[in-house]
This record gives sequence, C-alpha cells and structure tokens, in this order.
Amino acid sequence: MRRFALSSETGRLAEVLVCPPDHYRWLPINAIGRRTLAERGGAQPAPAEMAAQHAELCDALAGAGVALHRLAPEPHLPHMAYTRDPSVVTPWGPVLCQLARPQRRGEYAPVLGWHLAQGGGFWRTASAGTLEGGDVHVIRPGLAVIGCTGVRTDEAGAEQLAAWLRDAGWEVRVQPFEEHFLHLDVVFCMAAPGLAVACPDALDDGFLGWLAERQVRCIPVSYRATMALGCNILSLGGGRVISARASREVNAALRAEGLVVLDPELSLFTAGGGGPHCLTCPLMRDEDSAA
Repeated sequence: MRRFALSSETGRLAEVLVCPPDHYRWLPINAIGRRTLAERGGAQPAPAEMAAQHAELCDALAGAGVALHRLAPEPHLPHMAYTRDPSVVTPWGPVLCQLARPQRRGEYAPVLGWHLAQGGGFWRTASAGTLEGGDVHVIRPGLAVIGCTGVRTDEAGAEQLAAWLRDAGWEVRVQPFEEHFLHLDVVFCMAAPGLAVACPDALDDGFLGWLAERQVRCIPVSYRATMALGCNILSLGGGRVISARASREVNAALRAEGLVVLDPELSLFTAGGGGPHCLTCPLMRDEDSAA
C-alpha cells in the first residue's frame, strides 16, 4: 500500500505523476488556448512533436532523480497530460478534485483508478462546487493558498478544501483572481523556500502583502511573460527548478537567485495553457531537503 504525502511545493521532489500526451490537442476552454487556435487557424500540434517535448520534461525529471509514474492516456480526455488538476496531495494524502469543464471532468476516473491500483486511497474527495489542482499551493508546512476565480475553482470548492486544512491546524488563504488567468499557477508559483515567481499585474496588493508578511519574496514577472506561462514553474527542491525554455527572462532571474534551472522545450504545451507545473502532479517530497 502506497501513502503519498507532501507538505510543501519546495521539498526535494521524489515521485511525480505524469501522463503521455498521446491524445493531446488544444481546446478553446481558456484564454491562451483560444488565442493559439485563432492564431493557427485551428491547426493542431503534431503528435510526434508533442511526444518529443513531453519526453524532454520527463528526462529532466528523471535526471534530477525523480521517480516517474505514468497514467495511461485516454482518447476522449485530451488534456490528461495536465496531471496537476484532478488531484492534490497533502500531508494526509491525496485529495480527489472536481473539475469544472465538461471536456475535463472525466479525468477523475483514471486518477482514481491509478491510486486504487497502488493500494492507496484519498484523504478527502471534493464534493462542494469545483476544485482544480492548479489553484492549490502548499507554500510550506502549515501554510497554503487556494486560488478562486469562481469558474475553474469556485468559492464552495475552495472553502471546502480550506476548511479541511484549517481543521488540521493550517493557515489557508482563499485568493480571488480573474478567470482570464485560468489557474493560480499561471500567475504565482513557488520556486524555493521563501521565494516565488508572481505577476503583480494579476494579483492584488492584499495577497502580495500577505505573502511578504509570511516571509515569501516574489520575483516579479510581466503580464506578457505571464501569458506565455512564465510563472508556471516546478520546484524540484535542492535549489533546482524546471521552467520552460522560452521563459528566458524568468529563467535568468531564477539563476540570478542561485537556482539551477532545467529548461525543457514545452512551447506546444504552453500554447495550450499549461507549463511544467501543470504537467506534473507531485506525489512525494522530502521536506528535510527543501533548501
């Protein structure tokens, strides 16, 4: 029986869940996807190119010592590659989320089946409103933020998870932001303990002040870079992050902080609205190796 658990976004990543993009295609269900389809006249990415980019991401993870687990992709679920959203792992085990868009709702089933096949289960199952993993950020042990646009994650879904975490003694902020940005991980992600990347133009001063009061410093990212998924990074722990190759300014800023940046080519995924944070669901982190 496997018990998956983690307490932060920045501990040393040990195990992660990914899904090959065998049936991936751009969908007009977010602002970025709609823009890409309009710019390309509805043309879809080549499957071989999608597979090659996903392999770069997986090679970066494996090279960093991360054990990869893979979901079997299903033809009718083209966004299964974005494994971040159907579930969230907490210190007490995984939470099964409830996705908003009809095109993605079925993703709960393969995730549920995979966890059951490991002999494990779920700590909680979202049942009030909608809740998507890209909106949930476990900043550090005892502190979390849940983004809420009212669309992908709504107030009922956010508050249900917040209540579970608060009952366990955690401090949780439910943070509203504009639906245009899809998920909170488009505008905010942790890079290392006490360090995040964030788009000030997309986040209110109250949230930025709340972070500062809790000793979380933010590298500012422009709106333009944010809409190209510049904030959507994955902390590997141990002073390492994964960030898309095209995010040159963000990557330079991360390196200036002393972080090692692994930068796979992910342009076809970011064009659909998801980067390395979206493409990975961390299962286990070593919190003793966060720095």
